Amino acid sequence: MTTSPAGPPPADGLLSAARRNLRELAHGLSHASHPPTPLFAGSPRRWLRLLPYAVVVALTAVFVPVTIQVLTGDYGVPGGLAGALAVGQAAPLLMLAHRPLQAWWIVFAADVVGALVMLGRPEYQDVIWPWTPPATIGYLFVLLALGLRESRRTVTGVWLATGAAGLLLDLIAPSHRDGSALLLFVLGGVVLVIGAAVRERSEAQRRLVEQETISEAERAQRTLLEERTRIARELHDVVAHHMSVITVQADSAPYRIGGMSEEVRAEFASIADGARESLTEMRRLLSVLRSDGSRGELAPQPGLDRVQQLVEAMVRAGLPAELSMAAEVAEAVDRGGVPQAVDLTAYRVVQEALANVVRHAPGARTRVSVTARDGHLTVLVVNDRAQRPGSPLETSGTGHGLVGMRERVRLTGGTLDTGPLPDGGFRVAARLPLPPPRHP
Repeated sequence: MTTSPAGPPPADGLLSAARRNLRELAHGLSHASHPPTPLFAGSPRRWLRLLPYAVVVALTAVFVPVTIQVLTGDYGVPGGLAGALAVGQAAPLLMLAHRPLQAWWIVFAADVVGALVMLGRPEYQDVIWPWTPPATIGYLFVLLALGLRESRRTVTGVWLATGAAGLLLDLIAPSHRDGSALLLFVLGGVVLVIGAAVRERSEAQRRLVEQETISEAERAQRTLLEERTRIARELHDVVAHHMSVITVQADSAPYRIGGMSEEVRAEFASIADGARESLTEMRRLLSVLRSDGSRGELAPQPGLDRVQQLVEAMVRAGLPAELSMAAEVAEAVDRGGVPQAVDLTAYRVVQEALANVVRHAPGARTRVSVTARDGHLTVLVVNDRAQRPGSPLETSGTGHGLVGMRERVRLTGGTLDTGPLPDGGFRVAARLPLPPPRHP
């Protein structure tokens, strides 16, 4: 009985892994990992966007004549050939701003050709070989640009290709060996590591900024949803009260009003059944909103009749606040002329505005005004500049309180206006609709 092997032999596995890595390195050396856009292309500062162009122009203007001078003076290369080699080794530095990988291919080939040209001139055996000083320094700038723009796989391939070329040239002419190939290999590795570290750090910062932006948007959306859920819970009590009154009136109408026909009794019964069904559906919806295990508050919902208590509590806490409520508003609250949703929203606006004064402007004089005019209830909370010495409890707010106030006012059909005042204070103004007066 024979059994087939579970997998390829270890040697075959190593060979396949090596071939795969070589293919990845070759792909990295032949395909740029970034679009042809220069560094700092998205910067809002114009001088920073122009900086890469200025750097590559300056490098090219320096290295082309210096390379020609070194090749002709120290290595005895004829002027025409020295000019061609200088252009091949230094002119591609102009491409570092956009296409550093393509520039590396040209510079790498030109440096190898230059090493072979100098190898054919035996009278110059005491000079640095295979890489001339200008070629070494220019090559390091190319590697730095690669480290700042390309992926880790690409820079690894470039580094290995540099070491392999230096080793091969040392094997071809061991008598010319002076350690410059090893020096470029080591310095190139250091430059590539520095460039890659800077690139990865900038990418990490960019991703962090993007994540913070996304998190802030999600936080604002979550705050809005939580506030809407809270508003829905509170409005449940308001709507449930009216629906309960409708149910009671529809059920008791046949007993309170005599001489009803059967059709009228059936109509009142249908109204009562519809109200009960609506209450049941609202309770189901409320149970979904409270699926987190929270329980509803047993205390009645506050309204404008408790704004005075709210202001007095702030005064006891050390906040100089005063309340001005129009007489017609107080009368409307007493006789139930203010809808419960508007009543609750007005109280919450005053409550949140006073809490913001305590947090951001402790000790500031605050004025609360509630008036009714032209079919609208106006709630105005204005505070002066903070008078208490020391820093506020919160130097920068999240704006979640304003989000909640704005959402509450919007759901009642009103408008909210908030903003700083020229004297350093703050103003919160809510305009809520009131139903038209009912005449007997």
